[in-house]
Amino acid sequence: MTAPSGDPAPQRRPQRKQVLLRLDPAVYEALARWAGDELRSANAQIEFLLRRALAEAGRLPGETGPLPRRGRPPGTRPPSGGTPPSD
Repeated sequence: MTAPSGDPAPQRRPQRKQVLLRLDPAVYEALARWAGDELRSANAQIEFLLRRALAEAGRLPGETGPLPRRGRPPGTRPPSGGTPPSD
């Protein structure tokens, strides 16, 4: 769908970089458990930790946007007709 003439084009997020990361299996398992405790994926946990480390070192670029929000957008409800509550 294109923007009507006269309207500014919608802003697009820059393409996210993909990297291959090799980790010790025990480190990955600990990271995955930590991510699960905080309701994040292992990938999101890695990005969270890297951003925090960069910020603490004063190396996080100023143009860095916020972490992308995952999951259901706020204020939305699941469609009705789901599983009825149990008695």
